[in-house]
Amino acid sequence: MSYTHERAVADGVNVGYHAYRIKTKITSEGSTIEAGEIVEKRDRMTRQQRAERLDEDYIYRPDQLDRDVVAPDQIRLILRTFRERRPEIFPGRTQVPKTLIFAKDDAHAEEITKITMEVFGEGNEFCQKITYKTTGEKPENIIKSFRNSVNPRIAVTVDMVATGTDIRPLECIIFLRDVRSRLYFDQMKGRGTRTIKPDDLRGVTPDAKSKDHFVIVDAVGVCEHAMSDTHSLNRKRGISFENLMQAAAEGRADEDDLESLAYRMARLDRKLDDKGREEIAEAAGGRSISQIVNKVLDGIDADRHLEKAKEKFQTQEPTKEQISQVARESVAEASSLFDSGAFRRTILEVKRRNEMIVDTTSIDELEEAGFDEKARQLTVQTVESFGEFLEKNRDELVALKIIYSKPYRMREITFKDIKDLANAIERPPYNLTPESLWSAYRRLDKSKVKDNPKKMLTDLISIVRYSIGKDDLLMPFEDIVNDRFSKWLETQRTSGRERRETFRKGGLKLIYKIVLTFWTIKESP
Repeated sequence: MSYTHERAVADGVNVGYHAYRIKTKITSEGSTIEAGEIVEKRDRMTRQQRAERLDEDYIYRPDQLDRDVVAPDQIRLILRTFRERRPEIFPGRTQVPKTLIFAKDDAHAEEITKITMEVFGEGNEFCQKITYKTTGEKPENIIKSFRNSVNPRIAVTVDMVATGTDIRPLECIIFLRDVRSRLYFDQMKGRGTRTIKPDDLRGVTPDAKSKDHFVIVDAVGVCEHAMSDTHSLNRKRGISFENLMQAAAEGRADEDDLESLAYRMARLDRKLDDKGREEIAEAAGGRSISQIVNKVLDGIDADRHLEKAKEKFQTQEPTKEQISQVARESVAEASSLFDSGAFRRTILEVKRRNEMIVDTTSIDELEEAGFDEKARQLTVQTVESFGEFLEKNRDELVALKIIYSKPYRMREITFKDIKDLANAIERPPYNLTPESLWSAYRRLDKSKVKDNPKKMLTDLISIVRYSIGKDDLLMPFEDIVNDRFSKWLETQRTSGRERRETFRKGGLKLIYKIVLTFWTIKESP
């Protein structure tokens, strides 16, 4: 688990992010399907499936996940961990925040969408896929609903929502695909940096208070590895790979066409095994895919056009016409790489080898889910900051004076005293809340801090007493009152007849005072 805080700079927004790492065994090591197991094989395009018995062990690496192999239990474990750890990631919240999941491709997105609805026990309205292959409702309508309506709570996409789409209520991004481009990663996480007014946020997420940060749930290590500063070259999304190559072969391709071809060739290269690369290289006369991509990019590079023009026309200041002429020649030279029909057919045949194995036999195991040492340091800083506040204000705030007093008298604390204390810790430089303090103490030592689903303002009494060492356990204030009341009742029940009259006269009066005091603190306006 890793925890970082980064200030976003895109578009002048300053909402930072926390990264929550989920690591599983299959994600980090891959797996093995033993010989003799019957596996499903699924066609990438049609998603039709057939069964096949393995003749030998099938060993796959983590980088083959969701490309060559689908392991539903790996996806299921990550989503189930997110569901179970949501109270830790979003303290005090009961509703699933607006969450965007990035998948590797459309088939992967389809699998994630199905498993998400299964894990959360919700229907189509709860989670929807947003890709260029979305069927039924138009993608732009789903995006609009995701932005402005309560549902869907979770959207799954490949890269359609990576850039240029403003979804201000988004509070969580889950990476189930890796990203090597720093720029592209920044664009993806930029979906979560957008600020939003608290009232607008509550309009789609009623139990949210405000958006002062968002969370990246990193299930693939995307936040940990170094990224190169590359950019997306896919300028012609609406034109098929085949048609782009045909346009190049016929001399109709422009620079945007060639740039898209380079992007798709590079993307194909990342998916192929050595056999596929060798077949394409043989059909290309010995050139590797990376060499072809580089030659295409050289052919549309404006700087190279200028240098070639200087060389061709023997001048340091070629005219626009001379540069344009060289540019046309370079584009034609790059396009000629696709002249061979055999080469184009080989690329398409290798590309269409799209069967992937569905691993339903491997049961994934959770290896790690939690905040790392850096997160612990920040948690310790939160607790230390609160301790500093208590020391500075123990003689200034009424609530602290009473709690520090000996003996401590709960009945003297009013709702106003607690409210004054809460307002004081929320102000700079502390910026603390009862919820954040409770979460910090629980992260440091779960054995001494009880879960607190209700989270009432009166819990500040328990937090202060625990912080200054008056209580060994941190438990909700309501539980403390209920526990003391139950013990008192038990004492009265076991004291015998001689105390019944005391119980009737004095006990009922005491019960009334305890309950009245507690509810006065909790409910007073």
